[in-house]
Amino acid sequence: MAKKLPLRMCTGCGEMKPKRELIRVLKTPEEEIVIDATGKKNGRGAYVCCTLACLQKAIKTKGLERSLKVNIPRELIETLEKEMILLESGRKEGI
Repeated sequence: MAKKLPLRMCTGCGEMKPKRELIRVLKTPEEEIVIDATGKKNGRGAYVCCTLACLQKAIKTKGLERSLKVNIPRELIETLEKEMILLESGRKEGI
C-alpha cells in the first residue's frame, strides 16, 4: 500500500498541497517568527506556498497571524519577504 502524502493548507491561497511543496513559517517557543526550511523545528507552524505572492496574501488577510496566534510586526514581515525572495530564486535555480 502506498504511503499517504501529508497535505497542508497554504495560509495564503488556501490550497491543499503536499507538505514538501510548502514553506513552514514558525513561531518558536521563544516567540520568534522564522522561516523553517527544514520543517522540523519546534514550535507552532503555518504553511505557505513557495511564492512571494502567497506570503503577501497570507499577511494581508492576516491568515499567518491567525495560524501562529501572534501579531507580526512590519519589520518581521519585511524580513520574511526577503527570505521568501531568496528561497524563490533558489528553487528556480534548482538549489
